[in-house]
Amino acid sequence: MRGLKLTARWPIRAVALLLLLVAGGAFIPRPLLVAAEASPEATASQRILLLSGPIHTDIAIPLDDRLRASFSFLEDAGIPVSDPAAQWLIFGWGGRSFYLETPTWADLKPMPVLRALTIDGSVMHVDVAGGISETHPAVTVLNVDGGRFEQLLGFINDSFIRENGAVVPVGDRGYGDYDRFFEARGYFNALFGCNTWTAAALRTGGLRMGFWNPLPQTLVLSLGLYN
Repeated sequence: MRGLKLTARWPIRAVALLLLLVAGGAFIPRPLLVAAEASPEATASQRILLLSGPIHTDIAIPLDDRLRASFSFLEDAGIPVSDPAAQWLIFGWGGRSFYLETPTWADLKPMPVLRALTIDGSVMHVDVAGGISETHPAVTVLNVDGGRFEQLLGFINDSFIRENGAVVPVGDRGYGDYDRFFEARGYFNALFGCNTWTAAALRTGGLRMGFWNPLPQTLVLSLGLYN
């Protein structure tokens, strides 16, 4: 009986430990110390958006003429970056199987879930949008210093796999007419997945948040606490 009681306690302890790690990941900031304030000569800040779903986050970058030119390489894959109606360019990173095979919850299958819980390859998902309501509950408005904004763009660019200098589309697959998937660097699992990629990108952009954010909810919470 004693052995059965000890065995029964392990799942409870494991769940408690996981909850403790998630809470610590949100409330212990990274970087731990606040950086020195920017000098008056610092470049103007750039507004970006964090788009949050139940399990996934994306980063939306406002399109202007310069960024349309910078991301013109996406046009060949069917992303209408140059379309004047496109106001935002949206980036997300995630598990290859889950991303490609689960456009809606109704499409959920066991194998993509298993791969997400273990280890999987990764893809970048790129989309465009017209107007996005910045007051929507799923939208978080963030301001990034101009210099750090360039570093954020560099982080996103470096997440693509390139062959002969060109990004690599995953066939012609997308959820709609104007979004596409691309081969990406890194491996995905549930502990270090799409939201930790988003957090790393935002941290590159100079934003302060918890050191580990596997969930959209903890990411948004820690961004609000430390910015």
